[in-house]
Amino acid sequence: MSEIKFGTDGWRAILNKDFNIENTLKVTNAIAIYIYNTTKFDKKIIIGYDPRNKADEFAEFIAKTLSDFGFNVEMSDKIIATPVLAYNATIKNAYAIMLTASHNPSEYLGIKFIPPYGGPAEDSTVQIITENIENKFENKIEAKEYKKVSFEKDYINHIKNIINFEKIKASGIKINYDAHHGAAGKLFKEILDSYKIKNNSTNLERDINFGGFMPDPKEKYLPKLKQTCKETGNIGLSNDGDGDRFGVFDENGVFISPNDIIGMLFNHLVKNKGYKGKLAKTVGASYMLDLLAKKKNVEIIETPVGFKWLGSAMRHNDVIIAGEESGGLSIKGHIPEKDGIIANLLIMELIAYEGKKLCELHLDFLNEFNRKFINERIDIKLESKETQDKIINKFKNIEKISEYKVVRTSSLDGLKLYFEDTDTILIRKSGTEPLLRIYIESDKEEKINLFKSFIQNFIKQ
Repeated sequence: MSEIKFGTDGWRAILNKDFNIENTLKVTNAIAIYIYNTTKFDKKIIIGYDPRNKADEFAEFIAKTLSDFGFNVEMSDKIIATPVLAYNATIKNAYAIMLTASHNPSEYLGIKFIPPYGGPAEDSTVQIITENIENKFENKIEAKEYKKVSFEKDYINHIKNIINFEKIKASGIKINYDAHHGAAGKLFKEILDSYKIKNNSTNLERDINFGGFMPDPKEKYLPKLKQTCKETGNIGLSNDGDGDRFGVFDENGVFISPNDIIGMLFNHLVKNKGYKGKLAKTVGASYMLDLLAKKKNVEIIETPVGFKWLGSAMRHNDVIIAGEESGGLSIKGHIPEKDGIIANLLIMELIAYEGKKLCELHLDFLNEFNRKFINERIDIKLESKETQDKIINKFKNIEKISEYKVVRTSSLDGLKLYFEDTDTILIRKSGTEPLLRIYIESDKEEKINLFKSFIQNFIKQ
């Protein structure tokens, strides 16, 4: 039997192999022990699932197991987006269990555990759950019947208090939306339709193979949306499999990076909505956000990669926006969990407030800086996990690459090299595989290629 290992956002494994009834029961028992030892039977447990193969069946299994233990359990009556379930955890003061593998390939399924604050579980919580994986829950009381309920209404009402839908409607905006066969699709369209906001929404129906693409809202997985934007002159929006990530195209079919979206929305929240506070970002996000925060005289909080760190920053600080390079963000007054639905709505709201096209707003934003910010990530597979630390330690001795000098370093998550012209290289290890994830940022493609070539040769030495 393979080891059950929780990563940065829960446990994920290949369905019908490591993700099976036996391992799911182990994880369910471990979660039950944690909840009982923390709050006895005092708090409700709510359960949701995304469109993945058998996610609904495993959700039913977990709901029945926990209610048989004596817990008060509510299960979603339909496919649900992770941020919707996370918000309900906060208003119900409940623990949440989400059956999802988010943006991972369709053959994966996973379990995400969300405490009552509505964000990712912290490492200390995950550690306790992991230690109980081989233990059985023994503190049973009389079995209960779990209930099936809808969690969407309260989430929608909450969103209405954040987003100015009347202004969006009055702007006459029309969008192209590709739901990617994910959990957010029908809800997102329902919200837009309720305000008569014009939308061309596609791929709303469940497809366990996500249309043959990775359920990740990156440019390479959204060729039809890109083309539709070019043909219609409307912006394009998308989400991942469980609705916590976003993807954005402008009216010309140009994909706008999550880094730029985070920066543009930060400006929008400050300028148009009067938000005050700090900007939180992962160490893997663009250095452009550091410069933006400095320019706006706003304190920046930098965290390791993974939204659990940003969620913690949001809970312990007054944060305007928290964002990561992979397409996750949340904002002040919302949950400490990434939410692709609210990200898309904020883009629409930005356009409505400014009265310009998104392509124009993007150009205005880029013109705030005297340089470009080109980002690329490469993953380098290694023979074993043991070599990861050795290679990272080798990078610590680098003083320059070609004529570009390293001016400082950070060990917040792996190793980040900062160059004198604000270029950066981040080298961090994967927590589950023997590989290095390397993030490169520069103002020129030729420098990106130079850094890539140097890194690949350096690792081989």
